[in-house]
Amino acid sequence: MSMHNKLSKILFLFALAAGVAFADPIPTEALTQSGLVMRDRQLRDIGLVMRGGRGGFIDIGYTYTPSSEQLQLKSEYGVHDGFAFRHHYGIFGSWVLDSISHLGFLTWFDRAGWDSQDFFFFPHYGDFAHISSSFTWGFSYTNTKYDVTAALGLQHQNLELASHKVYPNESDSLLFYWAHARYKNVSLQASFYRNTFQTIRLSLDLESRSLYGGVSSGYKTFLPNLNATIYRRKKDGGDDNFVRLNWEQNLYEQVLYADVTFDFPDDGFRSAALKFYPVPSRLFAFEASCLRRHERAGAKDLLWGGAIDLFFIRLGYNTVFDYENMFHASGTFIAEVKVNLGSIGGRFFGRGAAQAAPMETTDRRIDLKKSLKALSEQHNLGSTKVDAQGNKVIEAKGIRYEKTGSSGTTSNEGGY
Repeated sequence: MSMHNKLSKILFLFALAAGVAFADPIPTEALTQSGLVMRDRQLRDIGLVMRGGRGGFIDIGYTYTPSSEQLQLKSEYGVHDGFAFRHHYGIFGSWVLDSISHLGFLTWFDRAGWDSQDFFFFPHYGDFAHISSSFTWGFSYTNTKYDVTAALGLQHQNLELASHKVYPNESDSLLFYWAHARYKNVSLQASFYRNTFQTIRLSLDLESRSLYGGVSSGYKTFLPNLNATIYRRKKDGGDDNFVRLNWEQNLYEQVLYADVTFDFPDDGFRSAALKFYPVPSRLFAFEASCLRRHERAGAKDLLWGGAIDLFFIRLGYNTVFDYENMFHASGTFIAEVKVNLGSIGGRFFGRGAAQAAPMETTDRRIDLKKSLKALSEQHNLGSTKVDAQGNKVIEAKGIRYEKTGSSGTTSNEGGY
C-alpha cells in the first residue's frame, strides 16, 4: 500500500470517527481570490515572526480532503466531485552579526486549489481544475539595542492552471513587493503592485511577552494586541477599499485568548474565536469560533465551529481559518498534517506565543578543586612511606602495616 493511500485512509477514518457531514460546494469565486488570501496570510505570518526578528522559525503543512464528495465545486455547469488542497511552508533563519545585530532571510510558499482527482505533488489537471501558488521571500535586519526590525522582499503569484470553462481570465504571473518595519511594540507593513498599494497593516502588540524580554505575569500581560489592515478591493470597475480590525485579548495567564474581527465601513462584525493553549508556548491549542459570512439574514448567517491542534496534526470544523483559507469550506472536517516551531536562544515556541516552552536542564559543571583532591587521594592510595626510625609504612583504606628490623613481626591497626 502506497504512502498516499495510507494517509488517505487515516484522514478518512478521522472524518468518519467525528461523524463528518459533507460540506456545501465551494464556489468558483473563492478559488479565483485564493492569490490574495495566500499573499495576505504569508505577510501576517511574517509579521508575527518579525516580533522578535531573530532566531529561527519553520512552518510546514499539508491539508488534504480524503473524499471526492467532501468539498465539491459549484460552477455554472452544476456540482462537480473533486478534491481541494493546500500545501505550504515557511522558513526563517537569522545570523548574528555582532552582539546587537541580526541579519535574517525568509521564504514562504503556498500552493492551493481544486482538482478532479487527488494527488500529493503532481496534479491531474482536470476539466474544472484551478491551481495557483504564492512565493514570498526577503531579508530582515534586527537591532536588539534599539529593539527595531526592518524587512523587505518580493512576492510572486503564479497561476498554474485555471479552466477557461468556468473561471475568468487571470494573469499567469504577478510580481508584488512588500516591506515591514517594527519599533518596539509598533509595526507597519505594506505590499504593492507596481505603484499601487494592495494592503497596509498597522499593528500595536501591547501585550507583554517574556519571550521578547517582557514579563510573564501582571497587568501588562492583559494589554490588547490590535491591528488594522486596509485592503484594496475592486468592485464594479471602481475602488471599494475596506478596513479589517482585529483585537486579540489575553483573558487568563496567557493561555486563554479572545480574538475578534470587524470589517469597516459597512460589514461590521466578521468573526470571534475563543482559544485555549494548555501552555503559553502555543504548541497545542483548542479553539471555538463563530464567523459571519454575509450571505444570509440573521442568525442563519453565523457559522459555528471548532478545532484541535496537536502539534503534528490539526482537525477543524467550520473554523474561521478553514473557511478563509480553504475556499469557504463549511459543514465538514478539515485535517492538516503540519508542524510549526520557532526558536530564540535555544527556547522553543509556537506561532504567536508569548512565552517559550519550559526546558529541563541538568547542571553538569565540574568542581575543579574537588576533582584535583580526588585525583591526589587516588594517587597516594597504597603509597610507601618511611618513618623517623627508618621503618617502611604502607597505608591503604585506613589499615597500617609496619615491618620492624629482622624479627619479621608485623602489627596492624584497624582503621574502621
